[in-house]
Amino acid sequence: MGSPVKILDMARDLIRLSGFEPDDDIEIRFIGLRPGEKLYEELITEGEGITPTRHEKIHVLRKAPVDLHWLTGRIEELVQSAHKQDGPAIKSKLKEIVPEYQPSPDAGAIRDP
Repeated sequence: MGSPVKILDMARDLIRLSGFEPDDDIEIRFIGLRPGEKLYEELITEGEGITPTRHEKIHVLRKAPVDLHWLTGRIEELVQSAHKQDGPAIKSKLKEIVPEYQPSPDAGAIRDP
């Protein structure tokens, strides 16, 4: 994936590459996290069947096979809930499909961008 990059540094570089000066021509504002945004990316989640290899930095993920018929049925139910705009049913179905899913308390709240 490469080395981590600070978003602030990237924003400043992009502003300069566009021919402007950060903070003089274009203000950078810190507005906090918006719903669904993350502070960091999780590449592996708990319970994914992480198996070590001979190399200390290399691991293999062994996920249990999924019953395609079961999954297709759950996705169809999820789509039906989405068409009805039934937020609680959508969250419940997502939790059933992905047990690790943890919705935030205000997930689904509509906010101005």
